[in-house]
Amino acid sequence: MSLASVVPPVIMWTDKAPLIDETNGIAPDIQPGPIMNQKRTEIDINSVPDHVAIIMDGNGRWAQARGLDRSEGHVEGVNTVRRITEAASEAGVKYLTLYAFSTENWNRPQAEVDALMHLIGIAIERETPDLIRNNVRLAMIGDVERMPSEALNRLRGCIAQTAHCNGLTLNLALSYSSRWEIADAARRIAEDVKAGHLASGDIDEDTVGRYLTTASMPDPDLLIRTGGDMRVSNFLLWQIAYAEIYVTPVFWPDFTKDNFREAISGFRKRERRFGLTGEQVRQKTREQ
Repeated sequence: MSLASVVPPVIMWTDKAPLIDETNGIAPDIQPGPIMNQKRTEIDINSVPDHVAIIMDGNGRWAQARGLDRSEGHVEGVNTVRRITEAASEAGVKYLTLYAFSTENWNRPQAEVDALMHLIGIAIERETPDLIRNNVRLAMIGDVERMPSEALNRLRGCIAQTAHCNGLTLNLALSYSSRWEIADAARRIAEDVKAGHLASGDIDEDTVGRYLTTASMPDPDLLIRTGGDMRVSNFLLWQIAYAEIYVTPVFWPDFTKDNFREAISGFRKRERRFGLTGEQVRQKTREQ
């Protein structure tokens, strides 16, 4: 019997592609176990990206390819979140941002949205002890005031309980879209100019960055998208201006620690020029 025959699916979407699909009955089906340990892999910790952002895609297609209900692929996708969070911690990544629920998702049927918000809160609350044990700090970005108070309070509780942790920061993008974020930043900048707190002539890229939801963290160095689609789906558009982009055809439920390490290894081989020529970059490297 499929999960969908027991309860209706609840779906996280990014763009038009499913990000993580869940069901009301998911909680007992998520594989148990600690989120991560603190061992390090063979990857040189000095050459890993500080910040990795991931568009998780392919859950439904993973299930369909196996003759399963789409919801079963999204249950498996939740286990991948735990696995890749562990891999990021092992590799020495400092920030991991996962696109979990976009502002466009509020247009889904209300019953699905309500169930999903409840599940997000329950899942995070249940993982909180493991996050603390493994020195992981939870953060979230997005228009979170739109979230139901129950889910939001659970998330805020976990954020408060993990605030002292100084290992990996697991950053959930919830009720988030980049166009919303940039418009919100522009609105608040305009308000501060009008109030005399900011001079219009002083506004530059750094100013805008301070008004974004990610102001407390570095921009992503690496953007990973699973599932093979070549788009960024309204995700961190300002912040990924100079990010290296890694797209894999591997569906999110099949995305392993080895796949993640392959993405990191590929990042290490890329020459990040930031507008300079390759020779200029190599000269700067020699001088360091």
